[in-house]
Amino acid sequence: MTWFSRRTERERSARRAGAAGALGLAAILLLGHGPLASAQQPQQGPNAEAAAGRAEQARLADTDTLLALTSEGAVLYGQDAVKLSGYQYCSQAVALAEAGEFRQSVRAASKALHLANATSDPNLLAMANRDLAIVYSYSGQLEKAEEFAREALKHPARDPKLVVGPVQKVIGDVRTRRGDYAGAVISYDEALANSSSRYAPLVQASLVNALIESGDAARAREVLGGMAPPRDAPLTAQLDRTRARLLLAENKPAEARDLYRALTARQVGTDTEYYRLWAWDGVARSELALGQKQAAAEAVARALGGIDQVRARFRSEEFKMGLFSDLQSVFERGVSIYSDAGDARQAFEVSERSRSRALLDAVRGRAKINERAATTVDLAALQGMLAPDERVVQFHSLPDRLLVWVVGPAGIEARTVPVRREELTELVEVFRNSIVRGRRAAITNADKLGAALLGPLGLAPGQRLIVVPHGPLHYLPFQALRLDGRYVIETHPVAVAPSISIAVQLAQRSPRVGASLTAFGNPRIEDKYDLPGAEVEVKQLAQLFPRNTVYMGAAATKTQFRDVAARSPLMHVAAHAEADAVDPLYSRILLANEGGKQNFLEAHEILGLPMDGTALVTLSACESGLGRIAQGDEVLGFTRSFLSAGSSSLIASLWPVSDDATAVLMGTLYGELAKGRDIQKAMQAGQLAVLKDPKMSHPFFWAPFNLIGNWRLTVGS
Repeated sequence: MTWFSRRTERERSARRAGAAGALGLAAILLLGHGPLASAQQPQQGPNAEAAAGRAEQARLADTDTLLALTSEGAVLYGQDAVKLSGYQYCSQAVALAEAGEFRQSVRAASKALHLANATSDPNLLAMANRDLAIVYSYSGQLEKAEEFAREALKHPARDPKLVVGPVQKVIGDVRTRRGDYAGAVISYDEALANSSSRYAPLVQASLVNALIESGDAARAREVLGGMAPPRDAPLTAQLDRTRARLLLAENKPAEARDLYRALTARQVGTDTEYYRLWAWDGVARSELALGQKQAAAEAVARALGGIDQVRARFRSEEFKMGLFSDLQSVFERGVSIYSDAGDARQAFEVSERSRSRALLDAVRGRAKINERAATTVDLAALQGMLAPDERVVQFHSLPDRLLVWVVGPAGIEARTVPVRREELTELVEVFRNSIVRGRRAAITNADKLGAALLGPLGLAPGQRLIVVPHGPLHYLPFQALRLDGRYVIETHPVAVAPSISIAVQLAQRSPRVGASLTAFGNPRIEDKYDLPGAEVEVKQLAQLFPRNTVYMGAAATKTQFRDVAARSPLMHVAAHAEADAVDPLYSRILLANEGGKQNFLEAHEILGLPMDGTALVTLSACESGLGRIAQGDEVLGFTRSFLSAGSSSLIASLWPVSDDATAVLMGTLYGELAKGRDIQKAMQAGQLAVLKDPKMSHPFFWAPFNLIGNWRLTVGS
C-alpha cells in the first residue's frame, strides 16, 4: 500500500532536523507531510538532497517489499482460524489473482512467504515469489512484478518448469507493457525453453503478440503456424484475434477485415458479446487502414453499442496470452474517429461513457455500486442545466494528443492540444514535483501548463469552471495553473468531477443542506500515528456550527463512522489514510482501534454505505484524492467510493498538506459555508486566504485540496 498522512509529531521533529528535503515523485507518494522545512521556499543544498535520497529509500523499502510482506504474512497467518500449508496458500494466491482479487492474492502469497522462511523451504520461496510476480503483473505494478520475478529465480525449485517458465513470462509481459518488445521476445523465448507442455501454448501466444508489435511478422507467422489449436473457446477466440492482428501487421487490411467480420458472428458462450465488440473494433482498425473512415465510424459504433452488455470482470486468459486488452482503448478509438470527423458532440459523449464503464471495470462486481454512478447524461441535458457563468472543461488524453471540450449553455467547442500522453504524464509529474518540493520553478511551470491547456479555450474571467480530467490530469491542480500572469483560482472558482454525469446528478439532488457538522479527528491507533494538529483543526471547525458532533481519539472508530454516515450532512475527517496501488478498493482511512485491534475503513466498504444524506465529505488527510489511474481511466479510490455511495461533494488532497495552511483554508472554507455561500465560492475563498499570506503564497500551501462533485452545494436553512 502507498502511505499518505498528515504530519505526526515525530515527523515534525524530522522536518526541524532538516531530513525532509526535495523528494522524487515516488517518495512524495510515500511521505506524509510537506517537504518544506518552513513557511518559506528554500533551495535545498546537496547535503539536504542526499538526506532526502536516504529518506526516500527508507520509505520505499517499507512498502510491499519482501520483508514487509513476509512480516505481514506472519501476522495474517497467526489470525487464520484454519491454517493451510504454504503450497495451499500459493494455490489460493493464484486463484485469487485470476479472479481479480489482487490484494487478497498478495495476502495469501505473503502467508506462503512467511511459512517458506519459517521452514527454510527454498522451493516454497520460489513459488511464493512467482505468485507475487504474477499478481503484481496482473494489477499493473510492473516494477514490483519484475522485482518478485527476479527474486523467484534466486531460489532453487524442485521442478524448474513450474517457476522459471512462468517467471520469465512475467518478465516478458512487463517488457511488453513497457513497449520493450525486443526484450519481451527474449524473455518469452527463455520462458518457452523452460515451460511444461501444458504452459507452452500460452507462452507461444504471448510471443506471437510481442513479435507482431516488434515488427517481426514473419517469425510471428512461423510461431503461430506451429501452435496446436487451444481446447477451450475463449482461448481459441483470443488466438483468432491474434491471427487478425497479424494480418494487419502484414499490411493485409482487407483480409484482416474479413476475418474480424467473421469473428463478429462467433459464439463464445456467455462471453460472446465481449469477443464480438473486439471483433468490431478490429473491423474499425482494418477500415481505417483501408482509408474507409465512414466504415470505421460505423464499426466502432457497433463495438460501443454492445459494450454495456459485456460483463465487467478481470480476464486472466488475456494476460496469459499477452494481449492486455483494455476496453478503454475501444472508447479511445471512438473518441478519436469522431473527433477527426469533426463531430464534437459524439466525441464528447463517448468520452463521458468511457468514465462510467471504467468504474464498472474497476469494481468488477466486488462491491455494491449505486445505479446512478454508472449512468450518463447526454450533452443536451447537460447544457440545459448549466448557468450562464458555468463552463464544463472536459479532457480526454489519447496516445497521440489531448482533446478538450468546453461546454456552456449555448454550445460546445472542441480543441486539440498536440501533446502525447507520455509527454503529458511527464509534464504533470514535473509540475507536481516543483510544487511539492517548494520550487520557484512551480510558477514558471504553472505559466507553461496554463497556456498550453487552458490558454486556447477563451475562458472569460469570473466563469465557474467544472473540470473533468482524464488520465494523468487527475494529478494536476488546475487551480494552480496560471493564465496571463495570475493563478486560475484568482479569476475562476474551480471544481473537479470524475465524470460530468455524476456531478450533474449530485448537483441536482443536493442543492442545499442543513448546517450540521459531524467530525472525526486524530483517531487513536498508536503513538506514532498521533495527529495533534488534526485535533485542533476539528475543534476549531466545530465552533462554526452550533449543531455539531465530534468523535476524537478512541471514539473516532469505523463502527461510529458507519453508524452516522447516513445522517450527517457535513462530514469532516482529519486522519491518516493509505492508498492501495495494487487494489484501490482496499485503500483505507485509518480510524481508531476497536477491541484492541485495528479496524480501518476500506474503499469497498465506503461504496456500500448509505450516504445519500451526506452532502459533503472532507478528507483532511494527505493525498486523499489519489488512487490508481488505469489507462484512460479516472482515479479510483476514495473519490469514486464516496461519490458512488451518495455523497454529493468531496474535498480531498493531491499532496502532503501543511497543518498551518490547512487550518486557514478549512477555517475560511467552513466559515463561508456557514454564512450560506456556495461551496465552489467558499473553496475559492479558502484558497485565496492562504495564497494572500506572503509566507504561504507558494502553491504547495494553498492548492493541495480539490473540490470534487457538486459545485453548487449551499448550507443553511
